[in-house]
Amino acid sequence: MKRSITIAGHRTSVSVEDDFWAALGEIAAARGMSSAALIVAIDQARGGANLSSAIRSYVLSWYRERTKHTAD
Repeated sequence: MKRSITIAGHRTSVSVEDDFWAALGEIAAARGMSSAALIVAIDQARGGANLSSAIRSYVLSWYRERTKHTAD
């Protein structure tokens, strides 16, 4: 689903599946921040990657890390 967000005062559209949006909200809540603040952090760290891809990669990495720690 395509959503409009504001990053650094600029509106942009990001297309990420609903499951990733929900996971992003869960991660933001776990980190004590808003989804918007988390997207800004992902945007700042993404390098040259597409923002939609960077969000998906971040969510996947976050859950992989948590799974790795609970599997030990």
